[in-house]
Amino acid sequence: MIEDPNQQNSQSQEDESAGAAREAADDEEFDAALKAVISSGLIAGPDPSVISDVIAEPPVPTQQAAQTLELDEQVDTIYRQILTRAPEHKVQPSLERVRECLDMMGNPQDAYRAIHITGTNGKTSTARMIEALLREHGLRTGRFTSPHLTNVRERICIDGLAISREDFIDTWADVQPFIEIVDAKSTNNGGPRMSFFEVFTVMAYAAFANAPIDVAVVEVGMGGRWDATNVINADVAVLAPVAMDHERWLGHTVEEIAAEKLGIVKPGATLVCAQQRPSVAKMAVERCQQVGARLVMAGPELRVISREVAVGGQLVTLQTPGARYEDIPLALKGDYQADNAALALAAVEAFFGGKAIAGDVVEHALMSVSSPGRLEVVRTSPTVVVDAAHNPHGAEATVRALREYYPGRLVAVVAMMADKDVEGFLGEIEPVFSDVVVTGMPTDRAMAPGDLADIARDVFGEDRVHVNEDLEEAILQAADIAEAGDSEPMTYPAVIVLGSIQLAAAARTLMGKPAADGA
Repeated sequence: MIEDPNQQNSQSQEDESAGAAREAADDEEFDAALKAVISSGLIAGPDPSVISDVIAEPPVPTQQAAQTLELDEQVDTIYRQILTRAPEHKVQPSLERVRECLDMMGNPQDAYRAIHITGTNGKTSTARMIEALLREHGLRTGRFTSPHLTNVRERICIDGLAISREDFIDTWADVQPFIEIVDAKSTNNGGPRMSFFEVFTVMAYAAFANAPIDVAVVEVGMGGRWDATNVINADVAVLAPVAMDHERWLGHTVEEIAAEKLGIVKPGATLVCAQQRPSVAKMAVERCQQVGARLVMAGPELRVISREVAVGGQLVTLQTPGARYEDIPLALKGDYQADNAALALAAVEAFFGGKAIAGDVVEHALMSVSSPGRLEVVRTSPTVVVDAAHNPHGAEATVRALREYYPGRLVAVVAMMADKDVEGFLGEIEPVFSDVVVTGMPTDRAMAPGDLADIARDVFGEDRVHVNEDLEEAILQAADIAEAGDSEPMTYPAVIVLGSIQLAAAARTLMGKPAADGA
């Protein structure tokens, strides 16, 4: 049946007129009601006595908020108990305690496959990219990284999210009896209790098994051979760039440090190795030959072909043994993050037997990945950026990124650990900063601001160094200095907070950034 168009138009006009009449009536009714409310004085504002009552009596927390607070207190109590142990930066040359503890628990670390990551810089960002790629494949993941930025639960992530409060508490309850047994046996024999990092490693491996997960992405705490995480037999090992750091515990040459890190490569595994100095590259080849591991080395088959700076990150084209990945959006800044992305892709290819990864999987994973505390903008007007660079090698990479993304006047806010190469670090960052504001950190390992300022004056000169021990005031002072200087057209000043992961964490908290991974 075909309707007459003229009849349709007439009916439509009638409907529109009726609708307009209804809207007019509704408007008149609303206006009348509003006039009645206004005349009654109900919207003139609440009674001042009511305001006083509201201010005087804080809102009663909901039952859920109260439960969350109680759980947070339990997590904090557990964390403080573990903190009484030897700190994580003190590597203990033995895996016996961790192995014995996990063996009594049924070796939960054998319940899933793993990718193990070491190196001096770039471990956490690479771990996050690897995990994102695996999750995009539909796998359930566990990620163990350190240190945490805001909340200790960030160290143990399942499916990209920090372990829940309840699961953290339950995991501690599960592992504590076994830890106490190992502690007693070790101390009776004149040895130490399990260290802070050993305990967290056991907790992570147990939590992953309980989840359960398909694959663990594990970042070493320090070194590799004697690192507590090295009890796991990973299918793939990743060696990020090796440079000088933690010399007190790992060795005084890059080669000594590399030897420790290459200790994570297991027989039959695949090592994915970043660009290294020739001596370290040779050591990687020899380690793989020694244990019968396959080697994927940075070079013609593993490299960044091109990259283009973009808002919020970059556009990269990457070559791996499996494929060439064209124009991939990467939501992280810096040429080193493009290198990390190539490592991550090669590691996941190796995990899947060398197969190329679907382009849409790569795009979705890398365009959404984040790495809190790595060139992270935590405030605008003026721009405040936090970065976890804490050694000369990391500083060099950060400086390259700052030149690309922040061409305006830059002022640094710096605090560092006393065991770091402070002079070398400051020497790397000096060319890009007009001034530096030295501040403090609430940790015994931190260098005193006065001592740090003395070194900074040798590098920057007297007039470019300022001291403010309060971090918040230091950031405000740096912002004033940055905005007071003359800027090039179309450039904007920025404050960069760097020198320590702990400093980056404190600055994130001050600027109101939430804990990473939903912790």
